[in-house]
Amino acid sequence: MKQAHGEVTVSTRGKALVDITSEVRRWVSKQGISSGLLTVFIQHTSAGLTIQENADPDVLRDMTEFFERLVPEGTPWFRHTTEGGDDMPAHIRSTLTSASLSIPVRGGSPALGTWQAIYLFEHRAVPHRRHVLLHLIGE
Repeated sequence: MKQAHGEVTVSTRGKALVDITSEVRRWVSKQGISSGLLTVFIQHTSAGLTIQENADPDVLRDMTEFFERLVPEGTPWFRHTTEGGDDMPAHIRSTLTSASLSIPVRGGSPALGTWQAIYLFEHRAVPHRRHVLLHLIGE
C-alpha cells in the first residue's frame, strides 16, 4: 500500500464554483497509484467542496443563486460580522457543502462520472487564496 500527500492552491475571484478537476487529475496521475482512494480536503471555513455537473453552466449559476437565496447576506440577527457581511453567510454555506470529498481512483485517475467535476465553492465576496489538501492511498 502506498500513500501520497499534495496540495492545490486556488486563487478565487469572489463567489463562484471553481473547477479544480484538472489540477486534481494531474496530481493523481503523477503519484504512481492506479487503484485507491483519494481524499480532497479544504482548509477553510468559508468555502467548500462539491462534485457537480460540468456540462451546463446554468447548473453552476443555479447553485450559486440557490445558496444566495438560502443564506442571504445582511441577515440582521447574525452576530459574527467583524469580517464583513458576507462572512457569516459563508460559514453557513460551507457547512451545507463539504469540507472533504472521498473519490475512488481507478486506472490512475479519479473515477468521476461523465458529467462530474470537482469544484471549490467560494462563498466569500472578495478574492481569496484557498488551500486544498490531497491524500491518496492505494496500490
